[in-house]
Amino acid sequence: MTEIAIIGGGAAGAAVFGALLRHVSHAGIHWITGPSATGRGVAYATNDEWHLLNVRAAGMGLYPDQGEEFVQYAERRLGDVQGADFLPRHLFGDFIEYQLQNRIETAHRQGRHFTIYTQEALHIESSQGGYRVCLADGTGVEADIVVLALGALAPRPLRAVNSDALVSGAYELDPWRLPQRVEAPHRLLVIGTGLTAADTLLSAAHRWPRAELVAVSRHGLLPFMHPSLPAAPYPLQQGLNDVLLACSGTASMLKCVRTAWHASPQTDWRSVIDGMRPINARLWQHLTLAQRKQFLRHLRWLWEAARHRTAPQTAETLQQLLDEGRLQVHAARVLAVGGRGPLDVTVRARTSQLQSTLQADLVVQATGLDTAAAYAEHTLLSHLLQDGLAVADPLQLGVTARPDGRLLNAHGEVQPGLYAIGSLLRGNLWECTAMPEIRAAAHVLSQTLASGPVTTFSPATNPGPAQREDGSGTGHLCTAVLVQPPADAFVDQRSTIG
Repeated sequence: MTEIAIIGGGAAGAAVFGALLRHVSHAGIHWITGPSATGRGVAYATNDEWHLLNVRAAGMGLYPDQGEEFVQYAERRLGDVQGADFLPRHLFGDFIEYQLQNRIETAHRQGRHFTIYTQEALHIESSQGGYRVCLADGTGVEADIVVLALGALAPRPLRAVNSDALVSGAYELDPWRLPQRVEAPHRLLVIGTGLTAADTLLSAAHRWPRAELVAVSRHGLLPFMHPSLPAAPYPLQQGLNDVLLACSGTASMLKCVRTAWHASPQTDWRSVIDGMRPINARLWQHLTLAQRKQFLRHLRWLWEAARHRTAPQTAETLQQLLDEGRLQVHAARVLAVGGRGPLDVTVRARTSQLQSTLQADLVVQATGLDTAAAYAEHTLLSHLLQDGLAVADPLQLGVTARPDGRLLNAHGEVQPGLYAIGSLLRGNLWECTAMPEIRAAAHVLSQTLASGPVTTFSPATNPGPAQREDGSGTGHLCTAVLVQPPADAFVDQRSTIG
């Protein structure tokens, strides 16, 4: 019997585990979750009611072939729920556990062989043509195939933060630990303005209603907002996608998108961005290493804000905080963070290049997903790199791999039987951390392993219609910034990106 080990207890691990239980009948399944809440990971472990999914309820799901849909589950829990609603993230975490339990019960009835381990995986050793996964309690799991579903890596402090600040207790490296803090700060400063920062600001605003809130990032751009109702698809999307796939770089891609918008002013720009989803991985793979570096340096901030949008309720709350003066957003680079509490945050403004110092009782690092595998404090991943079973992506976007998820070793060869899913594949697929991509990848992987020999699959090239993402001005931000990108946001930028 083939033995398959899945490492990682978050949503990606749950998707793989459930898919294998359903489709791979000839294998023993070993799910190594670690001590965290099974299936929830970072994204769905929150208990804050104001942390909303940034995808409509109808677009959420764990398995392509699941029974009860998330909307139906939510209706049973909450009553009147519409498919276009943006629901609390913890509710989807409950749904994951519910779906898992159903698959586990079915597997028990079918006499399937599977085991769930709550120990942490520390090391993977090559063993007799397969692998031995060494666990924290000293035991091991023998497996022919190992699937890494590690999810978000632990955040690392920014270089600008000195040692005094790190040990002061006034610098919070993990924004999800905010609920554990008891003392209310007079001023809280968040480094970052993306989705993670938005959740952090919402938590702080509700928990400490008298606290002053400050957010700082290089561009000072909060995530854009989903429309209140689903927008109609762009009617010429297929033609645009064909043209984009023929482009030679990001500058020409930008020009094509800009031309499409001007030619169809009645179309919601968000429809165009969403319509690119099926080809995003292919667009990324067509870029050279130099072009990818240019994108990351010059356009990533804009793409993240436009592509990974917030629920309308979240954007409206942030706008209210801005209007009331409780929240300030600065476009500035953080140069230094020091002190022992309160902390001094030295920044350089993006427009004026002037330096200033902001003081805060609590500084929270909310810069989003960390994929720098080579620098991560992750025992299992560090051993894989040291042993040559995996290689860090040159742009620190996870590890090097084939589009089908098979890892490449230190010799540049496919490492037999070693797969990854989710954020570790960002260097190859770019967008691979959202639930549609994850559940599609898990489904295809299970079918591939069920059929025997490995073939090539590209899970992120056809994720379907669902939209699941799930990681600074002068203190004043107009409503338009939360609703739509600046008028010149996607202009031809040859002068800066080549």
